[in-house]
Parts: sequence; C-alpha cells; structure tokens
Amino acid sequence: MNKAISVSKITKSFPGVLANSDINLEINEGTIHAIVGENGAGKSTLMKILYGMVKPDSGDIAIFDNKTVLNSPKDAIDSGLGMVHQHFMLADNLTVLESVILGIDKATFKNINLKRYTSEITEVINKYNLNIDLNKNIDELGVGEKQRVEILKVLFRGAKILILDEPTAVLVPQEVDELFNNLRDLKNNGVTIIFISHKLDEVLEIAEDISVMRGGIMVNTVSADGISKKDLAEMMIGKSLPKPPKRQSSISTSEILSIENLSAVNENGKKVFENISFKLNSSEILGIAGVEGNGQREIVEAIIGIHNYETGTIKLENNTIDDFSIRERLNLGISFIPEDRQAQALIMDMSLTNNVILGRQSLAKYKTKLTTVNLTNAAKASESVVENFDVKTPNTGTIATALSGGNQQKYVVGRELEDNPTLLIASQPTRGIDIGAQALIWEKLRNTRDEGLGVLLISADLEELIGLSDRIVVIYQGQFVAELQPEEITPEILGSYMTGLKK
Repeated sequence: MNKAISVSKITKSFPGVLANSDINLEINEGTIHAIVGENGAGKSTLMKILYGMVKPDSGDIAIFDNKTVLNSPKDAIDSGLGMVHQHFMLADNLTVLESVILGIDKATFKNINLKRYTSEITEVINKYNLNIDLNKNIDELGVGEKQRVEILKVLFRGAKILILDEPTAVLVPQEVDELFNNLRDLKNNGVTIIFISHKLDEVLEIAEDISVMRGGIMVNTVSADGISKKDLAEMMIGKSLPKPPKRQSSISTSEILSIENLSAVNENGKKVFENISFKLNSSEILGIAGVEGNGQREIVEAIIGIHNYETGTIKLENNTIDDFSIRERLNLGISFIPEDRQAQALIMDMSLTNNVILGRQSLAKYKTKLTTVNLTNAAKASESVVENFDVKTPNTGTIATALSGGNQQKYVVGRELEDNPTLLIASQPTRGIDIGAQALIWEKLRNTRDEGLGVLLISADLEELIGLSDRIVVIYQGQFVAELQPEEITPEILGSYMTGLKK
C-alpha cells in the first residue's frame, strides 16, 4: 500500500525529558491507524511534530512519499494534513459557515464570496456525509455536531490526513457510533485517519493498525485483528485494564449539600438550568450525567460561587451559602477539580509547590505571622501530594508544564484532597489520562468517599459514572430528567436519557 506518512528516526528532547527517541512509524494511505500509550509516552509530542507545532531535534518526515520539513501548522495543512484537537477551537457566536471559513487565506469582509464558499463547503459535507447545518450558530450545536464542524474545517482546507486527538472523550455512546460512521465514510473516500485515544475498546473497533508508545519509544505496531484489549494494555503499561468496581452502598444520613429550586441564565438571558434540586450526603458519590452544554458546568460554578443564580438556595452542611464569596465557600470545605486542568486548575509556568496553595492562600497552614505564604508548609503539602498520588516529577520545584497530562491531573486531584475537604466537586476527573492514572484516581475517590467525603461527580465517561456513583441524576436541556441506580443501567441506557431518547 502507498504510505500517507513515513516517520524515520524522529527524536525530540526537552529539558530533563527525552519525549521521543528514534521513532519510526509508517501509516498506510486510506486507513485508520490508532496510536496508544500512557500519558507521557510521547504521543502528543509526535503529533505536534507531524502538525508542525514542534520541531524535532533529528529525523525525517515524508508525507505521501514527499520528504517534508514542517515549520508550522500552515506547512502541515499545505501538505494535506489536518488536526482536530481534544478541546474544540470554535467561537460560540459564529455560524458554522463563518467558523469554517474563519482565517482562510485572502478572505476579507470586502472580497469574501459567501455564495461560493457555501457551495464548496456543502460539496464537502455531502461527499463525507457529515450532516451539518451551515446556518446554525455554534452555541446551538451538541458536542458531536461541534466535532463534525472541526472535521469539516480541516477537510475544507484540503486535508487528506486527519489527526484526531481523544475524539470520543466527551461523546455518549450514540455519538461515538455516529462519529465512527463518519470516520468509515472518510476512509472509504481515501482519507487517512490517525486516531489517538486511551479507550482501547474503541481503538480495537475502529482501527486497522495500532501503534503502541511507551516512555518516548515506539514499542510496536500491530494489526487490530490479531490483538486483544488485555494484550494492548500490557504493551502500554504492563498490567490489565482497570474497571471501577461496583459496591454495596453505605451512604451516611449526614447531609453535606442541599440544592433547592436553583435556576440561572447566561449573559444573554438564556436559561442554562432551571428548578434544580438535589441532596448529597457524606460517604456518597452522586453522579451527574449529561451531554456537554446542558447546564452541568453552570450548576458546578453556581455551587462554587462563580456563576450567579436567579433563584434557589444552596446549603453546605448547616450553612446557607448563597451570599458567600468563592473564598468563603472554599474555606468551608469545598474542593474543586475543574474539567480543564491547564486552563482552570494550574498555572503552568509556576512550580508544583506554588500550585499547591492556589485557592488556599487564606488557610492558616499556608500563612505566616506576617501574612506571607508559608513556603515550608506549602512544600510539605506538595511533597505529600506527589508521594500519595505517584506524581512523576524530579521534585516539587518543577513547573507544572513539564509534567505529562496524567501527572498534572494526579497532582490536581491530590491537591484538592490534601486538606480533607467536606465536599469534592470532581468535573471530568480522569479526562484524557491513561489507564494507570485513571485507576489510581478511582481508588482515591472511592477511599475518601468511604471515609466520609461527599463527592459530586460530573463525567463524560459513562463507565466511570456507573462504576463510581451511588446514584446518578441525568440533566437534559438544563433540567434533571431522571434519577437512576447504577447497578440497573448500561452506558447505552444512560446515553439514551442524556440525549433525550428516554424520559
């Protein structure tokens, strides 16, 4: 078969880290090729090199048999290679049409030919069966539709090779099925797809060939037909895949959090959630299931104090906290794992020791008599997190950006549990991390729940929700539409409630 990409002896190092070591990789044209590995295995660095975002120290790249030097993403796009990132890059106030042509060469308000572009983009939509309404605003789209817009953007720019980074991380099973149908249509039309994922079931379903990376080295490339999930896991990390075990519920009768008739609007006056009521006890994990964009993020932000609410009451233990500031709420014992560790949880160019006190500066243990930061206690707390959560780092003086994504996430989770909170709000606590880090975080959440912690869990990983939660509530279009018992449902059933098919 013809080669879409040939990578030869690619090596890339950063200070103290050999990210890619003598990587060789060949990807056949018109195939779906998966790349798997733990966080820190070198996948992201290799993809950034292929997309022109990072320059290798040595080695060669050929695209469609043409030896190529990629100094920027524009070089990659000009060579026929496009990338859809895990976090979408779309402006909510634009239409799909505007989003697709945004930034296109030589297009200005004076010379832009919307009729021509509409016709050309519609041809691409029809060719690849993408099913997208060009006139809709981005903020009207579901997560799966937004992903198709991102795919459409790169296809319209002529991409014949598509890199998908964790494309199913925020999709429910029905949306995954739809995405996979789209990918098969793309492949049948000659597009080559590089599929990056931690979900080995999905990798085995969609890919023809699978390359495994570990510790910056390309371990092996195998056919999906001849390998099991267990074999893949052992190639990646040396052990089998974890599953969050179900357990007999031992929920306390001590109420941690009480939400009554909470309603809120966004900056445009549009309802984001309405008449939300629920209770959470100690020693309980309450899961909130919902397709992204149905109000769960704003509910979390309302509890923390970031998002204002029009009506309703929030109580934390015996305290009505409606008039409390964010700091006062945190000091009462709320901890928060945000869904985006890099944008919301860490200051990437600060050390781990400095990151450990974010949001906790007013706690007595982190202050001196002069009201300055007690760096001794901060360093002790940081060392405790590194040890208890197996964070791979040279020391706690290392800046956050030097850690792999999985180690960043373990550090954030460890920090939020370090000061024995009363309530933990965990939003996507294992998104985009490898199975080893995932298993450790699951274990820590179960253990702290058993010790009396109340956990509000928001996750797009339906296996995670079903495996960890004592109860699950489903949010759809800003309202709770169902309360389910985890032991009585499957991911498919849960996905049906989340998408409005079941009520």
